[in-house]
Amino acid sequence: MLQIPFIREHKDLVIERLKKRQIDAAEMINQVIALDEQRRQEQTHLDNMLAESNSLSKEIGILYKSGQAEQANALKARTADLKTETKELNDKLNETAEALNQLLYKIPNVPNELVPAGNSEEENEEIFIEGKIPTLHDGALPHWELAKKYDIIDFELGNKITGAGFPVYKGKGARLQRALIAYFLDKNTAAGYTEYQLPLLVNEASGFGTGQLPDKEGQMYHVTEDNLYLIPTSEVPGTNIFRDVILNENELPIGITGYTPCFRREAGSYGAHVRGLNRLHQFDKVEILRVEHPENSYKALDTMVDHVREILRELKLPYRILRLCGGDLGFTAAMTYDFEVFSTAQDRWLEISSVSNFETFQANRLKLRFKNSEGKNELAHTLNGSSLALPRVLAGILENYQTPEGIMIPEVLIPYTGFSIID
Repeated sequence: MLQIPFIREHKDLVIERLKKRQIDAAEMINQVIALDEQRRQEQTHLDNMLAESNSLSKEIGILYKSGQAEQANALKARTADLKTETKELNDKLNETAEALNQLLYKIPNVPNELVPAGNSEEENEEIFIEGKIPTLHDGALPHWELAKKYDIIDFELGNKITGAGFPVYKGKGARLQRALIAYFLDKNTAAGYTEYQLPLLVNEASGFGTGQLPDKEGQMYHVTEDNLYLIPTSEVPGTNIFRDVILNENELPIGITGYTPCFRREAGSYGAHVRGLNRLHQFDKVEILRVEHPENSYKALDTMVDHVREILRELKLPYRILRLCGGDLGFTAAMTYDFEVFSTAQDRWLEISSVSNFETFQANRLKLRFKNSEGKNELAHTLNGSSLALPRVLAGILENYQTPEGIMIPEVLIPYTGFSIID
């Protein structure tokens, strides 16, 4: 959530930057400022009335003690009126504050100045590409056909048990999945991230804290009886560790990592482009999260990008890095880099990681602060990234490493799988 002082002080900048998202926010921003002004006036009026009421109460006590009951009773009538008026004003103030908050919840984060303007993924900026795209043998197959041929992933069985988008991994497919999770976690902990095992359901406050609610409410599975949500990513429980926390400056930076299954309704996702592992309702992901001093967060973002880049180099998969344009940027992000792996059998790029800096947007919702060198509370910056999301990494390995003899295993994963080929 954007900070009101920032909006007031940088109104024109906020409106101009939000245009990168193809949003004309002028009316909303003006309404925020007007509601905030109204809230301030109502708060001042309420404070004055409460001060008058307190002053009268003291005066009444003095009058009674001095035997001036008639004058005291006259003042009591005024305090009764003030009590009614302050209650009405307090209710009005709460309504104004709630209207202001609801409006702020609708305003996305302000894109960083380096974010290109644009309306869709076609306008994302490719900033890096690396890796040789393999030449596949005649008869090479997409991963969903390979999964069936080698009996390692059963999409039909998952459909029987639950529904489309819930695959069943079998035999070497399950072991490869487990190997990737262990490898990613080892890489992350070696880089200084502390491993956490996190809940798979979160409450409403956690969803609001990281910005999934109300923006992505329709994409989350909701356990209505308990009012809990299945997590769409471990970013949600992981970042909420720090909700309502005041850190000391010397505790920064903080880095955590965790593996969780993730659940997304992905309503309206149909067609060949979401076939197989390309888009699922349940999938595994290893995440990295950082809490940073505002002065260091963009250096930390570059470090996270380099970390994911190293993993893909070790897996020897062809990949590219995109800086997302404003129209493709997530609601809470100020800047995002997407990693995509080239699927040779599908002849297309598949997104396998997003690494984002949210600046103070999440921290403001979370009330995540630190005491700076002057002893004042200051909002921290939060960042997160996939390191990595498994389905499309697995799809890339199956398709790019296939040979007439079988599917070779990336060398770095063999110590984790215990085998070098799926045949």
